[in-house]
Amino acid sequence: MNEYLDLFLTWAKIGGFTYGGGYAMLPMIIREVDEHKHWASEEEILDYYAMSQCTPGVLAVNVATFVGYKRKGVMGGIIATLGVIFPSIVIISIIATFLNNFADEPIVRHALNGISIAVCVLMSKTLVKMGKSSLKDVKTIAIFIASFISVFFLGVSTIVISVCAGILGYIFFRLEDKKSC
Repeated sequence: MNEYLDLFLTWAKIGGFTYGGGYAMLPMIIREVDEHKHWASEEEILDYYAMSQCTPGVLAVNVATFVGYKRKGVMGGIIATLGVIFPSIVIISIIATFLNNFADEPIVRHALNGISIAVCVLMSKTLVKMGKSSLKDVKTIAIFIASFISVFFLGVSTIVISVCAGILGYIFFRLEDKKSC
């Protein structure tokens, strides 16, 4: 089979049959990319996940791009990315086509309101989980509090906050490394 087609179909399978976001996709990505296709080792996939957390965009899309790029360069990255997003585009297009016909129905409006609340809960769960793993000491708590106040009370851009938090983290932990030497 053409390797570009194989990249596309493999990532379309991952994108179409895994629900719950990038972390839920990890076991299937490891099975397909490492165990079945041998395109990247499990360690490389975990490294791609780590790098994907530092880059803008959807985790699974970024991992697909990294793996595709590793296999076939820029075109491989593009093909793998298109593969992983293709199922979502098709599903969303179908839903959007029919949703317009039913959007004004009370049952649909109420269901969407319920889904919005559930999404808020899921986002809160993620926030708590990330907080537990990130807020480990006085320095990280200080960065969190300064960021929170800056965003919610001072209206500072999230881009500025991200850059400043990164610089502060580097400075704090660089100083800590120098002290331990």
